[in-house]
Amino acid sequence: MIDLWQEIYGTIRRNKLRTFLTGFAVAWGIFMLIVLLGAGNGIIHAFEQNTSERALNSIRIFPGWTTKSYDGLKEGRRIQLDNRDISDTEQRFTDHVISAGATVRQSSVNVSYGQEYVNLSLMGVYPNYTEVEPVKTASGRFINQTDQKERRKVIVLHKKSAEVLFGKTHTEPLGKFVNAGGVTYQVVGLYNDQGDREPSEAYIPFSTLQTIYNKGDKLNSIIFTTKNLNSIESNEEFEADYRKVIGQNHRFDPTDDSAIWIWNRFTDYMRTMNAMGMLRTAIWVIGIFTLLSGIVGVSNIMLITVRERTHEFGIRKALGAKPRSILWLIIVESVTITTLFGYIGMVAGIGVTEWMNVEFGSQVADAGMFQAKMFSDPTVDLHIAIQATVTLIIAGTLAGFFPARKATKIRPIEALRAD
Repeated sequence: MIDLWQEIYGTIRRNKLRTFLTGFAVAWGIFMLIVLLGAGNGIIHAFEQNTSERALNSIRIFPGWTTKSYDGLKEGRRIQLDNRDISDTEQRFTDHVISAGATVRQSSVNVSYGQEYVNLSLMGVYPNYTEVEPVKTASGRFINQTDQKERRKVIVLHKKSAEVLFGKTHTEPLGKFVNAGGVTYQVVGLYNDQGDREPSEAYIPFSTLQTIYNKGDKLNSIIFTTKNLNSIESNEEFEADYRKVIGQNHRFDPTDDSAIWIWNRFTDYMRTMNAMGMLRTAIWVIGIFTLLSGIVGVSNIMLITVRERTHEFGIRKALGAKPRSILWLIIVESVTITTLFGYIGMVAGIGVTEWMNVEFGSQVADAGMFQAKMFSDPTVDLHIAIQATVTLIIAGTLAGFFPARKATKIRPIEALRAD
């Protein structure tokens, strides 16, 4: 066995360029497959994390601007949602709406406790807000139905806001009263949100904010969860019916998509999943063809190697070497080269995906109303990397086996005459 390895080592040293080209084809195929899969997984994982934090059966409605004239009114009107739209959402779509709520905002309010203060936006919300948005209660509670009904002056702060207001005095925030623009609110809860971003918002009951800040019956958005809408088609039909109802309230063309903006997370999810499936398929197709190019490269070089060594095989057979020993020599040499360089390509590919994870694994895009991860955990399952490497090893073995088997069947005199 030692003689065999010494002979393989000697052959590799005598044919450095050929060995390098063979190894590079193997390593490059593995490397590109792992990097492509890693990059694709980074995008897919980010999308999955974004959707896991929000209810997929949820819809948000935002006001817009008309782009079509309707019922004697010109285009370019601002549509302002109001409390009537919330009532119609609950009462006229009982077959599809589980619970409806709304939001209204009061920006740039100084919230203080003692000598400390923070500047926040107050968000008036319904209790169902946490069913739709990734607001996680860290301690205490969130806004409830009693708060909403009685217009209570209660507030839910971000943990970071609470640290600024109460941290220096080491005071427990829950139950304490803070001043927000001259109005006193009792802290009933602390929350964390997705990504633990900067504490820019505090939550109070929707009815309280509308009353105190003279919002009338106007609101910023409607939110609700749905049922019995299990396909893109059924959701699109529901959206069309919903536009008709809101269009009647505000006198705009139901086919004017710009009058109100409907953010349907289920249809967004389904469309994105289809896109992710196409992306995954494309990555695998590209990766497999890259792997095939490596296999073709190995096969071609092994064919050339066997052809160049036909004369050597003839001498070996003339000296009494058995065909089996010649065949074994070629196979072991092929396996050695493909295994070594396949491992190098696999390690390099995994190294690049880990680098991508460190540099870009927490990329977040701020879309104004929410933050979304754009790239997360661009890693590849080790089993896939090993399977790809093993595939190339097997391909390299077969690439060396068949031409070597053919060469061993040539008679010594014919092999000695070969160029």
